[in-house]
Amino acid sequence: MISPATPLILASTSKYRAGLLARLQLPFTVEVPGVDEADQPGELPESRARRLATDKAVAVATRLPGHWVLGSDQVAFCDDEILHKPGSPEANVEQLLSLSGREVHFATALCLTTAGGIEHLGLEMTVVRFRQLDRAAVTRYVALEPADDCAGGFKVEGLGISLFDAVESRDPTALIGLPLIALCRMLEKAGLAVP
Repeated sequence: MISPATPLILASTSKYRAGLLARLQLPFTVEVPGVDEADQPGELPESRARRLATDKAVAVATRLPGHWVLGSDQVAFCDDEILHKPGSPEANVEQLLSLSGREVHFATALCLTTAGGIEHLGLEMTVVRFRQLDRAAVTRYVALEPADDCAGGFKVEGLGISLFDAVESRDPTALIGLPLIALCRMLEKAGLAVP
């Protein structure tokens, strides 16, 4: 049994996930998982999110036994096409324009594990409906709030909210990258009380 006093490890390079996890006021450290995140042919977005969350958690748990390790991954998709992080302001503008008036789904997976094996795995779905966007509005948004390192190319917690007609989710933090409601349930089952 792992002591509740042992810090949780977040297997992630995402500053957004670390910021969300900090909201729970639990001691934690961050480790780079170092896993291959390449697409696998025919893999469904939800399966990809689960696989990568699990791979990240297991990679770190194997290196650092004796800790609870949290892995998470988010996959954005529209009409079964996976949307990757834009990577540049120019690509961000084009991606957002391609989403104008469309519905985008976000699968955010969580895996809380130890070196002994997967203990808890979950998936939260979010649906975003983009309003009709024109190039001028999108260009202004990208200039004001760089988000080319985010799935979908926006930040819902900031000005990105102005790009939508609606957001449907059981957990408002899922769209940012770490569903805290589901995570709190997982942590409780693992013996890590929040609050």
